[in-house]
Amino acid sequence: MIQSILYRNLRQLGFGLLVLTMTAIADGQPVSPKAQRLVKLPGFIQHLQWSPDGKKFLFTRIHAGKMGLWTVNIDGSELTLLLPKANTPHFDAHWAPDSKRVLFVYDILQGTDGKLQLDIMNADGSGQKNLLPHKGTFEESPRYSRDGTKILWTSTRNKNQDIWFMDADGKNQKALTNDLAIDNSPTWSPDGKRIAFASARAGSLDIWVMNADGSEQKRLTDHPRMDYWPSWSPDGKTIAFTTNRDGNYEIYLMNSDGTNQRNVTTHPSNDNWATWSPDSRRLAWITNRDGDYAIYVAEVKK
Repeated sequence: MIQSILYRNLRQLGFGLLVLTMTAIADGQPVSPKAQRLVKLPGFIQHLQWSPDGKKFLFTRIHAGKMGLWTVNIDGSELTLLLPKANTPHFDAHWAPDSKRVLFVYDILQGTDGKLQLDIMNADGSGQKNLLPHKGTFEESPRYSRDGTKILWTSTRNKNQDIWFMDADGKNQKALTNDLAIDNSPTWSPDGKRIAFASARAGSLDIWVMNADGSEQKRLTDHPRMDYWPSWSPDGKTIAFTTNRDGNYEIYLMNSDGTNQRNVTTHPSNDNWATWSPDSRRLAWITNRDGDYAIYVAEVKK
C-alpha cells in the first residue's frame, strides 16, 4: 500500500541522473570525496538488496514513468531491467539464498488502485509466476529466510500492516504481529531465530525484534523521529537501519540487542536502504549526496 502510493506520487516528478558509486570508509567516518562513479542514468532507486553470492545489486527503479526491478553487477556493469514487458509496478524484491531467484511485489494495477501480490521469478527475469495472490489485501516486503525454507512478508489482511510468516511454497501462513499500528519491513536474523521489523506502535516508527514465532516482541530504538528499514548483518552481530533523527536520513548501525547505536554515513544529504555484503564487512546504501541518486559501498568496522 505504501509503495503503491509512493509510485503514484513519484511518477509525477521529473528525475535527474542516477549515479552508481563505490568507495570506502572506516570507523564510521564520512565517505571519501574520491568516490568512483560507475554508471549514470535517469531514474529514482530504492529497496537495495545485495545478492547472497556477492555479485549483484537488486533494486527498485522508477524510470520513464514506470516502477520496476533492476539488477547491476557490483562493478557497475550489466544494468538490467528484469521485466521489460511489464506494464504495472513491481518492486521491493528479495534474493533467494542461491541468488538464482527473486521474490517480489507485483501490482496488478487497476486504474489508480494498487492490488499487490507476491510473485517469484528467475534472477534473469524469466519464469515469473504468482506465489501469493491478491485477495483484497496488500501483500508486501517479502523476505526469504537464510535457508530459503521460510518467507516473511507484510500484509493488510487484518486491516492494518502486520508481519506474516509462511513456508516457501506459500503454505502454513500465520500472523506474527497483530497491532493496531503499522508493522512492516521484516528482516530475518541469520540463524532464523529472530526477526527485526519497523513498528509505529509506540507513536513513531522504531526498530523492534521478536522471536521467529512472534513471541517476546521488544523495542530496540526509542526516538521521536523515524527509524525504519532494518537490515541484519549476515554474521548476526549488527543491524543497520535508516533514521532521520539527525535532521536528514542517515544509515545507523547498532548491536543486535539495540546497544551502541551510531551514525555511519554522517552526511548532510539523504542516505537510505542499507544492505550488507555476504561477508558482513561492507555496507551498501542509496544516497543523493552527489545531487543524483547513487549506490555507495563502504567498509564498516563494527
